[in-house]
Amino acid sequence: MTPLKFTKMHGAGNDFVMLDARDIPAGLTLDRTRIAALCDRRMGIGADGLIILGTSDRADIRMTYYNADGGEAEMCGNGARCTVAFAHAQGLLQTGGLLDTFAGPLEVKYHGYQDIEVQLPRYTDLAIDFQISGSPYKSQHTCNTGVPHLIIPLDDIEDVPVMEHGRSLRRHELFEPAGTNVNWITERNGEWLLRTYERGVEAETLACGTGASAAAVVLTKLGLANSPVAIRTRGGDLLTITVDHDDRKLFLRGPAVVAFQGEVSNYE
Repeated sequence: MTPLKFTKMHGAGNDFVMLDARDIPAGLTLDRTRIAALCDRRMGIGADGLIILGTSDRADIRMTYYNADGGEAEMCGNGARCTVAFAHAQGLLQTGGLLDTFAGPLEVKYHGYQDIEVQLPRYTDLAIDFQISGSPYKSQHTCNTGVPHLIIPLDDIEDVPVMEHGRSLRRHELFEPAGTNVNWITERNGEWLLRTYERGVEAETLACGTGASAAAVVLTKLGLANSPVAIRTRGGDLLTITVDHDDRKLFLRGPAVVAFQGEVSNYE
């Protein structure tokens, strides 16, 4: 059995199994079950998602992204930055270009080591003071930045029951059938802090690029912050989001780090 080569990366603590399509053994089908097994933190490599770097006839490189449950997702901001850094290391991308995604081609820039900027899909479905029956929160907002997000500003997010409330709101009937990601945001000492319950992972993740970007859209729309917005992730890293409300454009800038590399010999 030909070993499957991989690189483990993370963007602000949001971690991924990175695969170069050229290194995938012939005949290996990466179906939902196998991807979930590779992302399993006890029996596999362990990750929030899996990304395949491939070619595209409409962009310089392509990112195909799967959540930890093996389901393909529309977009991942932290994953996109990791893809750019991975492609740069493979010699497939230099200072920038176009990244093809499920959501379409997006502009990307390699500013330097651990400093990557990616364009996100134009935000949609912005709803300020969105009402949700049964929600324990008074103020909540929605925004889609490639994937749907619920944004909940609070005075303090340290004691938020992320698993309990995240699981409930993520599957609320208003967001059926796909569900939504749930984010809590607060200001502390001049910074914005974010916590995210991520669908597909079904747990809190250390960072969520599209979630941070959705929060930046909401904060600037409410007049609570000015673009670019600096948001500190749960993992401790800083993400910077530029918001253009006129064109609904978003640019996400932050780190992308290699954790380790290896091979999987038993992937059946």
